[in-house]
Amino acid sequence: MCYALPSDSYGSAALRLPLPHSPDADAAPRLTPPAQRPYPLPALEDEGADAPELLRLDGVAHPALGGERDVIVALPPAAARVAGRRFRVVYMQDGQNLFDPDTSFAGDWQLGPTLAHHARLGRHVIVVAVSNGGPRRITEYTPFEDPVRGGGGAADYLAFLTETLKPLVDRRFPTLPGREFTAIAGSSLGGLLSAYAHFRRPDIFGASAVLSPALWFADGAIHGYISDAAAVGGRIYLDVGIEEGPDEVADVRRLRNQLVARGYRLDDTLRYVEEEGADHHESRWAARFREALPFLLGT
Repeated sequence: MCYALPSDSYGSAALRLPLPHSPDADAAPRLTPPAQRPYPLPALEDEGADAPELLRLDGVAHPALGGERDVIVALPPAAARVAGRRFRVVYMQDGQNLFDPDTSFAGDWQLGPTLAHHARLGRHVIVVAVSNGGPRRITEYTPFEDPVRGGGGAADYLAFLTETLKPLVDRRFPTLPGREFTAIAGSSLGGLLSAYAHFRRPDIFGASAVLSPALWFADGAIHGYISDAAAVGGRIYLDVGIEEGPDEVADVRRLRNQLVARGYRLDDTLRYVEEEGADHHESRWAARFREALPFLLGT
């Protein structure tokens, strides 16, 4: 069983494409740094001093994006950002689904309250939430071309994350830039991308959260890629909901077994979760990510 993925799934409000035949379509990334502005949310008003500070970077550009993309950066609470302190970073996909119900495709992850919850426990992190490209989402999040659905542009999208966005974030915010402090996370096709990124760019990402990954895409080509990839270490969080279907559960179990065969140790460098009664939905990923974050951060 495969999930239908219409080209406009997960929203496209944050994507600004150049006009057809515009000279900007093939332009190099612009030199002018993207503006940043506060991104206030009513959902954070009850979190008090533990609430993250949300900033919106307007229009980060890269040729692989076919235009510009808005990015939300969630900083730890102001009280935690003392002079000289630096923080781990998680790069998350489908950014418009994470914080704001008004921009989400099918309900947001309530990531702001999740970060506030962990801040109260002394866990602080910077989250970089990258909006998906609407009709470009399938191309950007898939490492291999599917004969029916197309795709296969994940390497270019990773170039945007690692060569444009991460250097910008590291310059502008108090990050710990090393790979041991940098993680990537996503669900569905974003989970497929995270699994791919873990092995494609181990110089950048030392941990990955792979939630309900669409491993079936391109006839399961990701399995062969991971089997043949060099050993990269790091930590991997992997999960699936039982109600996603027997084929999806079998695919994720296969990946779990592959990772164990590659040397990952369950409940050590590999955290694996199967959730009873859970389907393929934002609300389930929101709840599981809240529990997964400490493992992802190594704290």
